Amino acid sequence: MIDEVSALIDNYRKWLKDKTDIKLVGDAAEITTPFLDRHNDCIQIYARKENDGYVLSDGGYIIDDLAMSGCALDTQKRQELLKITLAGFGITNERGELKVRATAENFALRKHNLIQAMLAVNDLFYLAKPFVASIFLEDVAAWLEENDIRYVPNIKFTGKSGFDHMFDFAIPKTRTAPERLLRAINNPTKDAAQSLAFSWLDTKDVRPQDSKAFAVLNDRDRAVSSAVEEALRQYEVAPILWSKRNESLGVLIN
Repeated sequence: MIDEVSALIDNYRKWLKDKTDIKLVGDAAEITTPFLDRHNDCIQIYARKENDGYVLSDGGYIIDDLAMSGCALDTQKRQELLKITLAGFGITNERGELKVRATAENFALRKHNLIQAMLAVNDLFYLAKPFVASIFLEDVAAWLEENDIRYVPNIKFTGKSGFDHMFDFAIPKTRTAPERLLRAINNPTKDAAQSLAFSWLDTKDVRPQDSKAFAVLNDRDRAVSSAVEEALRQYEVAPILWSKRNESLGVLIN
């Protein structure tokens, strides 16, 4: 099993390298990654030299795109959630640009954290205002609390690779149940599933042997693709459809 998981992680790294493109744009290196945004466009970040290191940035894309889509981060609640989300990845918001500073030694880690933060912010705040009354993450937290499920929010683990991975909720181990890690996915795409799968594959070896991972998938406005659910199951992440969430209470409540 260890060799199998190790091979999967190696394949993920190879895919990431093969699908990454770099070109010079002005004084910055534009890095096109294989991760897709909600428009199915490849996420791009920018690297600039600064003194003895680098500044990595999204160029203001994520926050600008959300605002153009009618989801401006113009309330105190959304600003607080943005700050908490970015802090979990060590990313700053500088006048609408998501940024992080890196050295040659930690460049890969900082790049990984910036991309994960971009995906997390996009997923957290992409709300169709006429249809969604509240932020999905808040709904998941409220559901856990309504059912007296104790949890630790916004928990970060360093995986086997040295990369940091965020989970929205950790339900502690009890006498009758193992540790359970949950991520709420507002926009359940194949990329979101792959991102969580890698987080879990990289994290599980540094957690207790019987720990479990779950993905809470928002299917309120559109059905979740069976391919997304199957991809999660393949990597031992149990999907929980929001419309059927109470069917999964038994594995979370003990």
